Amino acid sequence: MHNSLKLDQPEILSRIFYPRHGPKTVPPAGACDVDFEMEPGIVLGCRFYMHDSAAPSILYLHGNGEIASDYDEVGLEYMDVGCNLLVMTYRGYGWSTGTPTVQAMFKDGRQLFIKLIAWLRDNGSSGPLFIMGRSLGSVCAIDLAAMHGDLVKGLIIESGFADTLPLLQVLGLSPTATDIREEECFGNREKIAQVKIPTLILHGACDQLIPASEAEKLQADSGARNKQFLLIPGADHNTMISTAGKLYFQTIRQFIDTITGRSSWRNRRKQKKSEPNDKP
Repeated sequence: MHNSLKLDQPEILSRIFYPRHGPKTVPPAGACDVDFEMEPGIVLGCRFYMHDSAAPSILYLHGNGEIASDYDEVGLEYMDVGCNLLVMTYRGYGWSTGTPTVQAMFKDGRQLFIKLIAWLRDNGSSGPLFIMGRSLGSVCAIDLAAMHGDLVKGLIIESGFADTLPLLQVLGLSPTATDIREEECFGNREKIAQVKIPTLILHGACDQLIPASEAEKLQADSGARNKQFLLIPGADHNTMISTAGKLYFQTIRQFIDTITGRSSWRNRRKQKKSEPNDKP
């Protein structure tokens, strides 16, 4: 277990987590809910947007204050570009039970990752696997990519952060409130240095919560040989998709296609060749 136990102090936890409860809603067409029991009395509710069993699957760790059903429209956009989106979640968020802590987040993330791989296999999914984390979700995404690089094809980070203490200060925690040191925090910089799989980092140029310099640190420290960095002009922490529009999803799909050796051009050419020639 990571040495971030010091983050599990009440005054720090109140800054890190903003759990938002929400009942189960009816999933949109093509989506389904799957509940995973992590331990007796603790169930994490996830929502999966399934395009096709052979399509690439993205295991997605959402941001703070968000719940799985917030991604109903976004999930459909991923399906439109030919990807499955599997929204993982945390204790106390949405219809998930329990109370979030840092230690539980790491433990659950690692267990849930294995459970999700088994679920995909049992449901006939054969496509390549990617991990994506947004904001707080970057913590688990980087952790999993560092541990299980042999099981996933690539890592995508949106609005992620390198150092923890500056973020805690932005969130209102006084530097003198605790005796915690950076090396006792999430360790994103240390872990992303261990990540060797292809990595795409997306960030808003106008992000005031997590400045773009944090994304630049992650990019610099990443151990991946194939690493891409996209700064979206005019976007802040919560307007990446609305600012970039279709380009956001196309960039992610292009990243996936480059890694897997597939492209829309190749697919169109293959399809055209397979069509019968009706000309006399």
